[in-house]
Amino acid sequence: MSSLHPRTIRTRAAILDAAWKLIVERGLDVGMAEIAGEVGMTRQSIYVHFKTRGGLLIALVRRADELEDIHARFRGALVTEGPVERLDAFLRVWFSFVPVIYPVARQLIAARQQDPEAGRAWNDRMDELHYGFSLLTRRLKRDAALAKEWTAPRAADFLWAGASLPAWEALAVDRDWGAAKTGKTLRRTLASAILV
Repeated sequence: MSSLHPRTIRTRAAILDAAWKLIVERGLDVGMAEIAGEVGMTRQSIYVHFKTRGGLLIALVRRADELEDIHARFRGALVTEGPVERLDAFLRVWFSFVPVIYPVARQLIAARQQDPEAGRAWNDRMDELHYGFSLLTRRLKRDAALAKEWTAPRAADFLWAGASLPAWEALAVDRDWGAAKTGKTLRRTLASAILV
């Protein structure tokens, strides 16, 4: 439960929604003053809520997690009966989420080499995703479902890389496969690579 006042929560949500919209439309070059103007605030008011531009970017990507209830969906997938079904459920959750975050995530990925704040925001989310894959592969190992050449940490790394947004983008967008075909193909391919 948040200790923030309900009005503060609404204000932060309005700022983040405006920031998301502007970044999707124009990229990460959108300034704090533009975001403030979109919600009828001053630039300084934005800094009161988020301290830094990096704080705003991290809050922005975490808001997408909250709106899609991604943590609960991943937890649900992790308790799916049967290791094959569990892996598929986890990957289904992720690949259904990727198109939602893609418009902003691709901006963060593109900017992360020159923009440390964008890099921190993206790494924050990818570290959490890797942790989820680590939980998943430890359970697969416990169930003797991983092929013998895979340790749980190596399998987590492989899933994390194979399910990455750049891998998804290369097929879904660059090669025009679309989200559904890409998700289905990657789910099947990743499972066949690591499971017994």
